[in-house]
Amino acid sequence: MNEQELIKQLKLGNEPAFKMLVEAHSNRVHYTVLNILQNAIDTEDIVQETFIQVFESIKHFKEASSLATWIYRIAVHKALDIIRKQKNRARLHAIVPWWMPDENKSIDAVYLNPGILIEHKEKAVRIFKAINELPHQQRVAFTLIKVQGMKYEEACEILQLSVKAVESLVSRARVKLKTRLENDY
Repeated sequence: MNEQELIKQLKLGNEPAFKMLVEAHSNRVHYTVLNILQNAIDTEDIVQETFIQVFESIKHFKEASSLATWIYRIAVHKALDIIRKQKNRARLHAIVPWWMPDENKSIDAVYLNPGILIEHKEKAVRIFKAINELPHQQRVAFTLIKVQGMKYEEACEILQLSVKAVESLVSRARVKLKTRLENDY
């Protein structure tokens, strides 16, 4: 089934078409969000929320971009919302530590990625920790382009930024990562 037919079936509420959509995109959405959040539990929640939103709002999809780009845009925005909430919670915890328990962020996502060989896991943990310390726009742009291997044009559509803006974010992220990781290597 081509994309136009799939969209038509989705807009009609066809459940087998939705199942086909989820099967086609869930792995890539999962790893995109996992690489951004570096937390398996939050990732599972975001993937489910993404597909729920796709199902509920497909009728409003204007087809200005590809269906895949629209889905990844939803997932990335949901991941960014989680990051913002975590930063707000961290700020609040710093102000009133007695009110909120300390929340340690897990980096278990690195261990769940089957693309990382066992002998490279320790190095991957250091790299992903450094990526996690980047400002969130740089982290997302770097993750989409360098970790996920997306083309700049697709990342630009997802982030709703120009090519120059995304190139700048990736370049600044690369410089920060190089500086941060120089001591390790």
